[in-house]
Amino acid sequence: MQQPISPSIAERINGAHCVILGYGVSGKPLLPYLVASGAGKITVRDKRTLENMRASGEAQVILSSGAELICGEDYLRDLTGDIIFRSPGFRPDLPEIKAAVEKGAILSSEMELFLSVTPSTVIGITGSDGKTTTTTLVSKFLAAEAEITGRGKVYLGGNIGTPLLPVVEGMTEDDFAVVELSSFQLMTMQNAAHRAVITNITLNHLNWHTDMDEYVAAKARITEGKRITRAVLNAKNEYTRSIGEDLSCPVSWFSVYDCDCPPLKEGDRRLYLKDGYICITDGKTETPLLAIRKIRLLGKHNIENYMTALGAVCDLVSPAAVEKVADEFTGVPHRLEPVREVKGVSYYNSSIDSSPTRTCAALSAIRELRELQGTNPDGTPRGRDPVVICGGQDKHVAFDPLAEGLCRMASRVILTGEARDQIMDALSRCPLYDPEKLPVTVIPDYREAMKTACDIAREGDIVLLSPACTSFDAFKNFEERGEVFREIVKAL
Repeated sequence: MQQPISPSIAERINGAHCVILGYGVSGKPLLPYLVASGAGKITVRDKRTLENMRASGEAQVILSSGAELICGEDYLRDLTGDIIFRSPGFRPDLPEIKAAVEKGAILSSEMELFLSVTPSTVIGITGSDGKTTTTTLVSKFLAAEAEITGRGKVYLGGNIGTPLLPVVEGMTEDDFAVVELSSFQLMTMQNAAHRAVITNITLNHLNWHTDMDEYVAAKARITEGKRITRAVLNAKNEYTRSIGEDLSCPVSWFSVYDCDCPPLKEGDRRLYLKDGYICITDGKTETPLLAIRKIRLLGKHNIENYMTALGAVCDLVSPAAVEKVADEFTGVPHRLEPVREVKGVSYYNSSIDSSPTRTCAALSAIRELRELQGTNPDGTPRGRDPVVICGGQDKHVAFDPLAEGLCRMASRVILTGEARDQIMDALSRCPLYDPEKLPVTVIPDYREAMKTACDIAREGDIVLLSPACTSFDAFKNFEERGEVFREIVKAL
């Protein structure tokens, strides 16, 4: 197994002034670790008021540990320290952070600290779409193999699962850490993974990143560093192709679509579909890995998620482990999740769909499901296209691809949230849009929009929550948005 990089950040903690920016999911695990590691001084800075932090009990935890707490409106004023651990939501170029770094502070994060000290082999997954399902599959393949062999443990973390820093002391070099990493985390990260996966890169998060170049560069950082031994990249995506063509480490290229693959160099692999199987080749030997009929998830994009995960671990797991996962895995919550069928209406929760490309993929998956059910005399798929609930907080990406997807694969659209007018404008511009064929209802309130979609659905319909936007205009996260939809459907 791989050895961790030199834990330079960990070595510097003892006696240092360590600052935790944001006492949230990534900030909380840092506090006990820094105390146990002998930090000379710990300061927690959080924008919430002291009253709010006292009410939650967090202020008492921080102060009882011996740390200093600076909170409220001016929580970043006079920011200084030896090591500053930023939560992912903090841009590294904030003036206060830049000034502290210019004075000699080291900028790091909870995740980077974990990755630098874990002795386990790290498989890091990022991408615009499909990364959570892919991360889950990678962890399940490895866990199934560990169950068969009795060797090693699998830890799941990053943007999925729980923070791993609190359990790092129990990890060994026989274990695996499978981590989902966002562009926000990767922006300043070094030596992220031993095996690095990028599912794809599409327009996303431009409400946070300054431009597409910065977003792509952040994603590409997962493939950088001294310890990387393999990258798994999308052969059809222009951004991941460009990243892969410059790498010196072996690359596993994948795509469910027919496309030209970059020439394979020594150690490279290619994953593709052939005769109903996901296959892999090194340019000399072809090996079938999994029959597509075994996959229990809807849509080509989920076949590609399987392909991506297999590209990361096929040399680490047995065919028996692969078959076991395919037989048992029915998907991740909030990702084309079947909620219920009521009076002949099927309800699907895909609240994770926070970009136009994700919603188009969900629509394609439902179209493929209908095609599997047979065709009408005119050759069209049986059943009707779904009633789709769209809208939320805009991420400053174009909605034109979404408009085209809705015109081709939806029967009715309910628009809601902050971005409702922008999606309507994109529909109005779309050459395929016909208001007679695609009725659109605009309802600003999310819950009312969900209820309306349920009310208008008739026997044989599919109601799909696939927002194509983030949830932060009305909910704390996409999970809460999906739970509200579930509650409404289950109350029908």
